[in-house]
Amino acid sequence: MPGLTLQTDAHVLLKRPPGDAFQGFVVFSAEHGPLHVLQRLPGKKSAAGRTPLDLFDEVALQLESSNQGQTWFVKEVQLRHRPAGIGRSYETLRHASDFAALIARNRVPEEGRAKVGALLAKVFAAFAGSTRPDLVHFKALYSFARDEGYPVGQQWLPTLPATLRRLADDILHRPLTELEADGIDVVQTGLLHRRLEEYLRGHTEVLLD
Repeated sequence: MPGLTLQTDAHVLLKRPPGDAFQGFVVFSAEHGPLHVLQRLPGKKSAAGRTPLDLFDEVALQLESSNQGQTWFVKEVQLRHRPAGIGRSYETLRHASDFAALIARNRVPEEGRAKVGALLAKVFAAFAGSTRPDLVHFKALYSFARDEGYPVGQQWLPTLPATLRRLADDILHRPLTELEADGIDVVQTGLLHRRLEEYLRGHTEVLLD
């Protein structure tokens, strides 16, 4: 039986430990959802996919599979965008990696994939350009839950104490540049993030870990 072929745009979410010949990744395609892909390591027999994939890359991929799409081998890569600024600090890398892993572990319905693809592009660009990855991560988690159809605005926000609710509204509705200039307290942002995670664990099917 001939192998399957696939051409798609995707964001790189996870990077697996390398094997003898291949590096494994999980990528997210707005057309097909999460895909497990293998790229031949440099210096091996084949020169396929010469551009090495890296975390958070936005790429155009030509793939092939011999096991009905359970795993895809990279034939060609075209780099669309590499948000290099994410690697400038440990905290930025940690927050971006945590959000990427969240997307990788959650099965997104076909009708919601386009929104997730657009969200990933927006969020990775924000991580690359912002000095407050904690704010980016909170806004991203809220947006993902909302886009998945969960009533975070109607059900979660009203459960917060008044002070935290005002802060959440402020963070969610104002641009990052304004929030950074205001110097919003990191501890309070972390508290909001934890409260949102508690709600998602108790009231939704979002897999946080």
